[in-house]
Amino acid sequence: MGQSLTDIARTLHNTDKKVQLIYAFNGVGKTRLSREFKELVSPKSHDAEVEESKIKVLYYNAFTEDLFYWDNDLDADSTRKLKIQSNGFTDWVLKEQGQEANITKFFQHYTNDKLTPNFENDYSEISFSIETGDENSIDNIKISKGEESCFIWCVFFSILKQAIDVLTEHAEPEERETNLFDDLEYIFIDDPVSSLDENHLIELAVNIAELVNKGKKVGLKFVLTTHNPLFYNVLYSELNLNSDNTEKKGYCCFLLKKMDDGMFELEGKQGDSNKAFSYHIHIKNIIEDALESGNVSKYHFMLLRNLYEKTACFLDYPKWTYLLPQDGRENYYKRIMHFSSHSSLSNEEVAEPTGPEKETVRILLRHLVENNYYTE
Repeated sequence: MGQSLTDIARTLHNTDKKVQLIYAFNGVGKTRLSREFKELVSPKSHDAEVEESKIKVLYYNAFTEDLFYWDNDLDADSTRKLKIQSNGFTDWVLKEQGQEANITKFFQHYTNDKLTPNFENDYSEISFSIETGDENSIDNIKISKGEESCFIWCVFFSILKQAIDVLTEHAEPEERETNLFDDLEYIFIDDPVSSLDENHLIELAVNIAELVNKGKKVGLKFVLTTHNPLFYNVLYSELNLNSDNTEKKGYCCFLLKKMDDGMFELEGKQGDSNKAFSYHIHIKNIIEDALESGNVSKYHFMLLRNLYEKTACFLDYPKWTYLLPQDGRENYYKRIMHFSSHSSLSNEEVAEPTGPEKETVRILLRHLVENNYYTE
């Protein structure tokens, strides 16, 4: 029987686990889950007389990005600025905590050390420039959507790092530089920067894991959600979520699924099923290299079948064939089995695949990637 996102948020909240890692496809409900979780931990007060309490939860999701929007100067087409909606979060990060330098440092690290954000004095907007130190510098550029997403993440990451540093460096509240984080209990991070290249995405996951491991020592709890298999795999490995028999004490890793009736299921994953993504990525890369070089052979049909089998296993499909395209499913199945059957004997050698048969590998790999069975 399915649950509402409120029920699932309550389940995540009521556990004693320090870290919970959730994989879900885009559009399933990760962002809404983060909002439900935030409201559960720190509901908004409608009583103007109630004094604002210290922060109980820090969370990053798609709504965080909505606090920033572009003024593209459509008339003059020269002064493009990223506007900031003034609210409690942005005022706190920029005006009160003065995180401008840290945001710039993190942003340039993940993008380009010449790409520079220029903050207005009142922090109402930001312009960007390429600072080369000579006549080649360029002002008022429009950064890409991926760079914009990275910048907004760096705004959040800078304050997250400060919060954890404040709590871990001084055990006694009276010794801390700020007491804003004294009541902090939870960090909820939903899909940070998936537009990063593979190396930077791995580095980002490692950096987040370092903060998580540091924050756990002072009692902070973390919920991390993603649709990216590489990001999931690195977090799983870096956080060592399968150590100390954690699965015997309750799940740390989950697959969030949306049911046909609009309800949801949070399915616990444990043991080797969580390691599957690293294997998926390795196989996928081998097949892609073969397709690019034109060297597709019988071996790659076996890898493709294995990739379908492993993906179906993680997603709890009873048969891997259910992941094949519905249009022509039987023909695709026969073609894969023709080249990948484990029962083929030496005297039953199968000829090397023809051009159209090799194209089948490309079609089926693309189908697995593009139809939310394997999302990057």
